[in-house]
Amino acid sequence: MASQGQIDHQSPPTQPAANSPVPAGQLASTPTGGAVAAHPAATTSVSHPARRAVMVGLVVLLLALAAYYGIPAARRMMNTVSTDDAYVNGHVTFVAPRISGQVIDVLVDDNQRVRKGDKLVELDKKPYQIALDAKRASYEVAKANVVVASDSVRGAIGQTRASRFKLQHAIEDVNNQVASLRATFAAYQNSGAKLQRAEADYQRGLALQNQKPAGVISPEEIDRRKETYLVADAQAKQSLQQVLQIRASLGLPQLKENEDPTVVPADIDQNFSTVRQAVAEVLQNAAPLGILPSSFDIKPKQLIEEFYKRDPDGNLDKIYAKIIDDAPAIKLAQAKLLEAQSELDQAELNLSYCDVLAEIDGVVTRREVNPGNNLIAGQSVMALRSIADIWVDANFKETQLSELRIGLPVDLEVDMYGSHQAFKGRISGFTMGTGSTLALLPAENATGNFVKVVQRIPVKIEILDYDPDKTPLLVGASVTPYVRFREPPTGPGAGKLLQPEMARTPASGVPIKTAPPVLRPAAAKPDSAPPVKPESRP
Repeated sequence: MASQGQIDHQSPPTQPAANSPVPAGQLASTPTGGAVAAHPAATTSVSHPARRAVMVGLVVLLLALAAYYGIPAARRMMNTVSTDDAYVNGHVTFVAPRISGQVIDVLVDDNQRVRKGDKLVELDKKPYQIALDAKRASYEVAKANVVVASDSVRGAIGQTRASRFKLQHAIEDVNNQVASLRATFAAYQNSGAKLQRAEADYQRGLALQNQKPAGVISPEEIDRRKETYLVADAQAKQSLQQVLQIRASLGLPQLKENEDPTVVPADIDQNFSTVRQAVAEVLQNAAPLGILPSSFDIKPKQLIEEFYKRDPDGNLDKIYAKIIDDAPAIKLAQAKLLEAQSELDQAELNLSYCDVLAEIDGVVTRREVNPGNNLIAGQSVMALRSIADIWVDANFKETQLSELRIGLPVDLEVDMYGSHQAFKGRISGFTMGTGSTLALLPAENATGNFVKVVQRIPVKIEILDYDPDKTPLLVGASVTPYVRFREPPTGPGAGKLLQPEMARTPASGVPIKTAPPVLRPAAAKPDSAPPVKPESRP
């Protein structure tokens, strides 16, 4: 019994707790006393807090990245309008010679950057140098002809002045003849008086000779009185003939009975033949000087008055100076000089055109010329792409244009630089038509079945503060513009769809006045007018 009681009071063998951890690498005892390896699931329970911390950190990091990149993206989506149908554009200048010639040298190649004024192509200058020398000689000849014409005009002025004095002499000669006529007629009257007295003395002598007693008067006295009478008669007849001769030389008609022979027309010194001949000679000498009379039947007095009217003060020096300046011969010589000067200038230009220069700052493309080629004027030899005058053409959908206006700021992301390099821009204008309407073959939507397609409108965006030396943009590069439509527009035409009208300057210099707007009064609305109901549509 004792042995049995000892057996009952023995403690059962100890077993490891089911939840007690067993160090890794140790053997666990079984109820039967065997040892087994510890199970791996028992070791994972210790890493649960670390995994939870890692997962929480990852979630926080993802949320931070989402906030960092998502909030600006969402803000950009809400405040901007963008499109990926945009590209860089710029002007292209085609280089062509202005004259024909053979190419001597080509100094540039494709993709080479040039500045305005750089020599691109050189043509053969020898033919144009020879032409320039010929035109320079022609210019010198024309220059000498001006001096010759001036001298000839001064000589013509001298001849005109000489004929003018001849005219004055002719007038004075007529006046002298008129005075001689009157003096001769006075001598005729004097000889007539002497004739009457001589005749009376002779008649009295004859009467005394016939009276008695004889010898009262001697025959010698009778002969002397007769001689005196005959001499006085001859002198009277001579004086009369002289009067008639002077009248005939003055072109006066024959005397009538009891007509005063000294009476002559008041304007005889203006219409006398020698005076008229002198006037014609004056006009002949003055014609090469460009002096034309107001009438071909002009009188000398009127001719002189017109001549002195050429200067308000009647200054002869000023009159002749103006005549020299306005002389046709000098005008012709000066015109030929100007023509020779223009031809000389053109020859110099042609010689300078042998050097084909760059008209803009840009990059050479499409070179199609080599030394030895014969070129004609206007033949394209290469093209220059501008690197400074650059803009962006963005094709926005028509549904995006409601918020777009001229002057809105734009952020430009160029694919060739990535998002780390942003450019600033500004909307400068809208194309007056969609891309399809401006195509070579526009769509014909009036025929066949129609499928509505959202159209795109080209929008021009100018790049602000663009520096081609630091960040050059290549024409055709893809761009993503972001238009900040919530910000106020700035610059010319801000807030409009159309650019402001170009200022016009007429040739007359007078500003063009626009017609004032026509104000039409609004139609009066009667108080009792019934309200208009909208039409119902099925």
